[in-house]
Amino acid sequence: MQHDRSLALAFGGLAAMTAALGIGRFVYTPILPAMLGALGWSKSDAGLVASANLLGYFIGALLAGRPFAVARPRPWLLAALTISAVSTAAMALPSDIVSFVSLRFIGGVASAFVIVCASTLVLERLSASGRGSLSAVQFAGVGFGIMISAITVSVLLASGAGWRSLWIGTGSLAVLAAVAAAALIPASDQAGAAMKPEMINAPPSGMTAMVVAYGLFGFGYIITATFLVAIVRLTAEVRVLEPWVWTLFGLAAIPSVTVWSWLGQRVGILNAFAAACAIEAVGVAVSVEWVTIPGICLSALLLGGTFMGLTVLGFLAGRMLSSGHPHRAFARMTASFSIGQMIGPTLAGFLSERLGDFRVASLIAAAALVAAAALALRTSWAASTSPQMAPDTAARTARR
Repeated sequence: MQHDRSLALAFGGLAAMTAALGIGRFVYTPILPAMLGALGWSKSDAGLVASANLLGYFIGALLAGRPFAVARPRPWLLAALTISAVSTAAMALPSDIVSFVSLRFIGGVASAFVIVCASTLVLERLSASGRGSLSAVQFAGVGFGIMISAITVSVLLASGAGWRSLWIGTGSLAVLAAVAAAALIPASDQAGAAMKPEMINAPPSGMTAMVVAYGLFGFGYIITATFLVAIVRLTAEVRVLEPWVWTLFGLAAIPSVTVWSWLGQRVGILNAFAAACAIEAVGVAVSVEWVTIPGICLSALLLGGTFMGLTVLGFLAGRMLSSGHPHRAFARMTASFSIGQMIGPTLAGFLSERLGDFRVASLIAAAALVAAAALALRTSWAASTSPQMAPDTAARTARR
């Protein structure tokens, strides 16, 4: 019976991530090319709308770490899921840039509340029940949401639907996922349960380094994740991939959480985080240095196969280094991540308008991912040599 409850809880987390992140956050990418053509947007306009969502994500992350949200995570989770789904569908209504920016900002606030509150409710309770490995199920929801929304967009486009219908269709999917999350994540008084001794003894400096590394990861992946479909549409040699490249991205993301979580158990969470950053850097660089059908497919696989793995590894590292306050750690890391995400699309749009493509911005992003890998390795080394770290945690973190 306990096993069934844990599994249901994990799938509730999956549904929450599907609604607010996989659909609410990322569906803008496959819909963007249709909006560019219909609304006559510049790349800077597209970057502004994307950055509004990420600014909202940042504000939401700061608010989700406040005492009012810490004390009542489930009501805030349900409210955020509702707002995320409604704001996604409502993107079909306006035609002016101010309204689009406002809706994406609101959706960003909601998505940050979802990831922080859902992670607090689900991850801690799975860990307390001895089913921590099921955390991979929750984070697989992002890849699942990307996949089903990408397929929905492709099918609707093939049937001649306009961009408004794309938002209504995917917003409806988000509503269904939000209802499933509400049913599967019950109220609990166990959120914020006491941490294990090794987490309490973790060195504070490690948390700071991981917050910075997580922000660099946010900057490093977001340019390609936002503009990959637009890059494909604007390049004649690979335009045939437009209906499928985002689906490939989502498919690669689904098993990635399990794979990277397993690797984290084998070589240490921080070492696995560094490896994933390095691989993702290759994927980002490939998207602009090898713009062919094999190159774009490889980029989608590498990026999709690492970005959710990095998300869950980052949260696991934050929980380990949180000094007994995982909710605050999740909020700090989400805020750092969102700062990186805010800078990325704006910089990419600015540089693309002046240089004609996304190459320079993408190579800067790849360099940021390499820097994140270096920070994670440095934190891993510091953790393995620190007398403050409990022996079993140090061994898990540093083991190669």
